[in-house]
Amino acid sequence: MATPIIVGNWKMHGLTSEANEIVSELLNYSNNHEIQIKTVLCPPFTQIAALKEKIKGSPFLLGAQDCHPSPQGAHTGDISAPMLKDVGADYVLLGHSERRRDHYETDELICEKAIAAQNSNLVPIVCIGETKEERAAKDHKFVMGIQIKGSLPQDFNGFVAYEPIWAIGTGVSAQKHEIAEIIEFIREELTEQFGERGKKIPILYGGSVKPSNIREILEIEELGGVLVGSVSIMPKDFLQLLEIAHDFIST
Repeated sequence: MATPIIVGNWKMHGLTSEANEIVSELLNYSNNHEIQIKTVLCPPFTQIAALKEKIKGSPFLLGAQDCHPSPQGAHTGDISAPMLKDVGADYVLLGHSERRRDHYETDELICEKAIAAQNSNLVPIVCIGETKEERAAKDHKFVMGIQIKGSLPQDFNGFVAYEPIWAIGTGVSAQKHEIAEIIEFIREELTEQFGERGKKIPILYGGSVKPSNIREILEIEELGGVLVGSVSIMPKDFLQLLEIAHDFIST
């Protein structure tokens, strides 16, 4: 596989003192170890600008957790893609199941956000995934097929992240064969939608990724990396995960 990308989604965690502590440990490690894994940190909006200054010159990159589809306007409480780019973000998570659930985000809205992100030179990471009930009913591929077709613009040049909703924050990751089956399905859908370009769109896996399972996840063919949740705010575990990933690509 190509060098994987590891994206850390901090979610709604990270006061200034906590963010500084996490990043200080990561920087201390990177000053003494070579990091060949592309690593993106997605802190809350409030920390992006400050962390951009802290990680300057380091191997770490910054992402955001959402953006509004409009570049500006009367949208109280929202953050636009140009604003994110302005304070130092390079990537943006879109369509995470928690956004779809808590904010009733539709595929159409997520597609509009992806377009806005790309217009501001942000790399969109669009999340898709099924519920436990949809998988039990064997509707999961149908559901994700709709998400792929509806959430990705025709000029899409970002990442697709498969996150089974039943595995997010539960500590229970999907089994290796389950992930492999869905990654293969997503690749087929992307190729159908985008032709040859669809064969090159990176696909990530997220859902209770941790040091104990990162190696077997990275062994999956066609996988371009992982989206890490709770472990990404635990610097010792996150660094262990990076070490294992580094050893994996070095073998």
